[in-house]
Amino acid sequence: MITGRVSSYREAIVPLHIRGPHGQELAIDAVVDTGFNGFLTLPPDVVTALGLPFRRNARAVLGDGRSVTFDIHEAVVLWNGRLQRIPVDTADTDPLLGMGLLYGHELNVQVIEGGDVSIRPMPLS
Repeated sequence: MITGRVSSYREAIVPLHIRGPHGQELAIDAVVDTGFNGFLTLPPDVVTALGLPFRRNARAVLGDGRSVTFDIHEAVVLWNGRLQRIPVDTADTDPLLGMGLLYGHELNVQVIEGGDVSIRPMPLS
């Protein structure tokens, strides 16, 4: 289980450990973004610091209707006690944890300042 807290800005935040290809590791706090269908978004300085390998470019339409092009890199994340290789979108924003990483999990958020955030694997059926 992954646990976090709701911030004073009403954001559900969870800690993550991200690894680069040469074993370098960084602990980050990521905002849970259920409107983002990708796995994880990291700012360019974090992608550079970890030396994440570039995989491809992609295009997306943002909530405001703008179309943007961005880079996708690859990282390893410690997720529920296991190392998992994931695509990482690069964007000038705080780290965002998306529905791609949450898929197959139950998300529970107590939506009050300091409220508990928990992410649990769903039982296999």
